[in-house]
Parts: sequence; structure tokens; C-alpha cells
Amino acid sequence: MEVLYEDNHLIIVNKAAGEIVQGDKTGDEPLSDKVKAYLKEKYHKPGNVFCGVTHRLDRPTSGVVVFAKTSKSLTRLNDMFRNGEIKKTYWAVVKNRPAADEDTLIHYLIKNEKTNKSIAYDTEKPHTKRAVLHYRLIAASQNYFLLEVDLETGRHHQIRCQLAKIGSPLRGDLKYGAERSNPDGSISLHARTVSFIHPVSKEEISVTAPLPEEVLWNAFSHLM
Repeated sequence: MEVLYEDNHLIIVNKAAGEIVQGDKTGDEPLSDKVKAYLKEKYHKPGNVFCGVTHRLDRPTSGVVVFAKTSKSLTRLNDMFRNGEIKKTYWAVVKNRPAADEDTLIHYLIKNEKTNKSIAYDTEKPHTKRAVLHYRLIAASQNYFLLEVDLETGRHHQIRCQLAKIGSPLRGDLKYGAERSNPDGSISLHARTVSFIHPVSKEEISVTAPLPEEVLWNAFSHLM
């Protein structure tokens, strides 16, 4: 587990692809438990350690995850995420170059609970939720394109679903139309940066997660 930032109120870590943020039916150890173990050992805490989950990343996605160290900061961070006061920027690798190098995508998404997949529509339909993201092309290799994505809304599988809708599914994302999986089972989506006003100190916080150690990510890092 890689700690990117920590103070008395919160801790920000770099999640590896394949890790789950919070416990689920798989029974695999979640990142939240790893953070608790880290805090317990570092501060020699007896008994239970508080670690509040403020948001999630899909299991095959990597990058920044913010946890609260106190119930007070958890409440404030939850409100900030809900109100759009926390900015998250993602890097996404796609096989097909989008028609425009920079654009705002607006779709209406609905989640299929059985398949755990979202479907995007161009127009509003019953039970859909409006989804808005902004992207721009920031690098290109011979076969792949690197997009920087800013979310305006936070919907289920939003980036995966909207980019697939415009014909640019994420590398490795079989669920949304990629031709083949990545060797490690990841999808090429990385939560690169999180920026916000600290809920207690009111200082500006901006934390960037290093890219995964993987051939294509390394290639793109050298192009930047």
C-alpha cells in the first residue's frame, strides 16, 4: 500500500488495480482494512481503528483513494463528494482515437443490476441519470491514445460507459467492448489526481498518484 498523503484527519493512498476499496461478497481483504492495519501499527493503537470510506474506485481501476481518519472528517468529506467540491482527474488509455481531441460528453445512464453494467443513451429515458464528463487527448502512441478525463457527475462506470458509447472503450475493458483483456486483469483507467479544500484546515490539497508500473503506462509517462 502506497500512502500519498496523511494528516490527523485523512489519509490518501494509491490503489493498485485488482484491489477492492471496501469489503464485498468475494471476501478478499479490502483496501480499507489494509489502511486500518497500517494506522494501527504506525500509531500503536489498541483496539479498533477508524477508517471511513469516502468514495470508491472500480476493482480493475488504479489510483487515488481518500479515506477519513475520524468520523467528523468522514461526514465532511462525504458532503464534499456529494456536492461536487472534490475534483478527481483520471487518465484513460483507449484503442480508438475519439472523433474530437477535446470534448464534453453528455449521456443518460442506467445501471443493469444483473450484469453490473451501465448503458448510455443520447436522450433522457425513464430511470436514467444524467452523466457529464470532459476529456482531452494528452498523448498518443502508435496504437493507443491517452485521455485526461474530468468528471462533472459521478455515475456507475461512468467513464467506462461514456467512452465506449463514443467508440473508444478503455484498453482491457472487455465489459465495455475492448477486444482483449490486459494481462493483469486491469483496465487502463487511473485516478490520477484528487484536489479539494481540506475539510478542517481549509488548505488547498492536491495529490497525484504515480502511474502503474506497466509497459504502456511507462511508455506514456515518457511521452509527457
